[in-house]
Amino acid sequence: MLTSKLEVLVDMGQNPEAKLLDKTINSLKSQDGIKEVMFKDGAFMIETTLPSSVVLDMVTKTSGKRAVLQGFGDSQSAVAMISSQSCCSGRVLGVVRFQHTPDGLVCDGSIDGLTSGEHGLHVHRAGDLSEGCQSLGGHFNPYDSPHGGPDDPPALRHAGDLGNIVADDSGRATFRIQDNVLKIWDLIGRSLAVTERRDDLGRGMSPTSKIDGDSGKPIACGIIARSAGIFQNPKRICACDGVVVWDERDRPLAGKGRRKCCEKHDEKQNGTGDAQNADKPCCKV
Repeated sequence: MLTSKLEVLVDMGQNPEAKLLDKTINSLKSQDGIKEVMFKDGAFMIETTLPSSVVLDMVTKTSGKRAVLQGFGDSQSAVAMISSQSCCSGRVLGVVRFQHTPDGLVCDGSIDGLTSGEHGLHVHRAGDLSEGCQSLGGHFNPYDSPHGGPDDPPALRHAGDLGNIVADDSGRATFRIQDNVLKIWDLIGRSLAVTERRDDLGRGMSPTSKIDGDSGKPIACGIIARSAGIFQNPKRICACDGVVVWDERDRPLAGKGRRKCCEKHDEKQNGTGDAQNADKPCCKV
């Protein structure tokens, strides 16, 4: 099974406690699917065969500290931010990462807001969200092949056919897919979509089975972009508004929630806020 290297940034302060570091490292190494763990520059480098979201939960629970995935893969990596906001009425959100290895591609992700059960996952030809998920073009298919499953040879599948992911009763799908057809350099600028139904992998009786696995329309999608590998991203704090990297994933990209502390500070300056909120530094968390 292919391994992935993760850089997990942990909020341990400037002088991490040695006992806590040892406890976290030893606990992680004892878990099935964890191959190697080391601590460097405030982050854990973890080599694993597990989905990154599972590893991130392990680090958070073991260390008791805030943790965030800072880098994925040695060098050639990509990421897609999946959302239903551009196309559909649901609230599907997720992150899917790709890593190139000499032995194949790793597709690693978690997506929330799905109905329970199986959903198709496909790389599409175009990275065009001008009409939401309806302008992505067909599945990425450089070999002009019929639709198939991820275990089929290139002549019997689209390169973008990644099969199915499975959402649990809470609507979350956590997955790690290995693929021997897709290449990381083929993905950048294309798009990834999750569909409303199960993909029959080209083996069904429906007229659309050999086109899209009768998996229905996309319900969430995102453009695939280049991303940082381990120890390639030194970011710890957003210079524009002071939001630290551990909290950034819980803030909107822009708007009131993003600059909450600044707004409270400004209200006090204008005589409309209360003293308790005004005591907080502007743009700090």
